[in-house]
Amino acid sequence: METTLVLIKPGGVQRNLIGEITRRIEARNLKVVGLKLLNAPRATVEAHYAEHKERPFFNSVVDYLTSGPIVAIAVQGDNAVKAIRAMMGATNPLEATPGTVRGDLALSIEDNLTHSSSDPEAAAAELALWFPEGTI
Repeated sequence: METTLVLIKPGGVQRNLIGEITRRIEARNLKVVGLKLLNAPRATVEAHYAEHKERPFFNSVVDYLTSGPIVAIAVQGDNAVKAIRAMMGATNPLEATPGTVRGDLALSIEDNLTHSSSDPEAAAAELALWFPEGTI
């Protein structure tokens, strides 16, 4: 049993896709054990993407994630990390297969709708960052 993180980025919130993305997660028999709508603090987003601090896209990603409300979701289930990554699709929506969130609903890498943890270790660190109070 694993727990992982999904962030619905400002574009997904603005487009009213919270329910659709959550529906797909639950339809996969994964359990939502934490969910919150928030305006992400810049320090939290910077800590989340700290490994990319020297990359040219860092500031634009941080600016985007702090530009409007996001939804943080803690998702639990067997093989949750890999299942969520497969469900979300390739980072570039133009390379994502139909049936994935990005393949069905996104058009640009800049607004690819979601973030999901890359592996169980990243999930643990990200969940601690976004859900310091813990999950259910």
